[in-house]
Amino acid sequence: MSRRRAPAVVLLLVAALAACAVAGLALGPVRIPPGQVLDTVLDGPGRPGAFASIVWDVRMPRVLLGAVVGAGLAVAGTVLQALVRNQLADPFLLGASSGASAGAVAVIVLGAGAGVLGGIGVPLAAFAGSMGALVAVYALARRGGTMTTGRLILAGVAVQYVLSALTSLVLVLAAHPDQMRSVLFWTLGGLGGARWDELALPAVALLLGTGLLIALARPLDLLLAGEEGARTLGLDTGRFRAAVFVLTSLVIGVLVAYSGAIGFVGLMVPHAARMVVGAGHRALLPVAALGGAVFLSLADLLARTAAAPEEIPVGVVTALVGGPFFLWMLRRSTRTEGVAG
Repeated sequence: MSRRRAPAVVLLLVAALAACAVAGLALGPVRIPPGQVLDTVLDGPGRPGAFASIVWDVRMPRVLLGAVVGAGLAVAGTVLQALVRNQLADPFLLGASSGASAGAVAVIVLGAGAGVLGGIGVPLAAFAGSMGALVAVYALARRGGTMTTGRLILAGVAVQYVLSALTSLVLVLAAHPDQMRSVLFWTLGGLGGARWDELALPAVALLLGTGLLIALARPLDLLLAGEEGARTLGLDTGRFRAAVFVLTSLVIGVLVAYSGAIGFVGLMVPHAARMVVGAGHRALLPVAALGGAVFLSLADLLARTAAAPEEIPVGVVTALVGGPFFLWMLRRSTRTEGVAG
């Protein structure tokens, strides 16, 4: 029954995302009537006037980046939860976002590899940091073939503390105020710097990554049966898990390279999607992607308008929502402690 609901849920989320996009284009320090927003969008980017410039040059890239990042983080969270067989797994809680931020900040402030790698230096460093953090957390949490919720969370917190300390050290070494502001952006997350020329790489990472993961839906489902069950059904769990870890880290690294560390999207959205369409990844991943896009679009809209004309980092908004949700999930998980990886 849950899978049969998937098409209706997808249509509902598409409509919700369209409404969020219109609201994101209309609301801000300068409010534009929704009807005029639609006319401006339909007329294309060449239309003259102040409203057209605000819609196409300022707000449209931000709305699109928010949808892409939200979808990607939700998909990554869904997959990580399957890989470690724990619904508390999340790109932020497992240190992947912090690792990506640390790598990106190192390139921005210290210029490590910037001259050789050029414009791809920041995304590559973010990917390396994300992958390194995930591997470290996984190695620390897994002992004796099992992985408990407690060890997973403690390992994630420990790695986050180390990465936060490294980021703080880089901040101390930053010589210019502009670099300090960039570091603050990476640690809190934000979409204010979105530009048209920076949308292509995150969008490609999302589309290719999500497409490949949907193609791997059956092996991901097999992991839910446990290591022995998956191996009995012919899955090489070690190689598969390593390959999907690399793919997920690549998606997270690219997204965080353009949005900073935004937490809890990959924790809350997969859980909500699973309640609606079940645990089968062929239906779960598209629903989680759309749900993540809607959630982060709403969070960014709140970040822009709640304290106008000041702007709240979107990572703060998601943390304020996700923190209580995480505590509820943690309390709920203690009743079923002992979930093995």
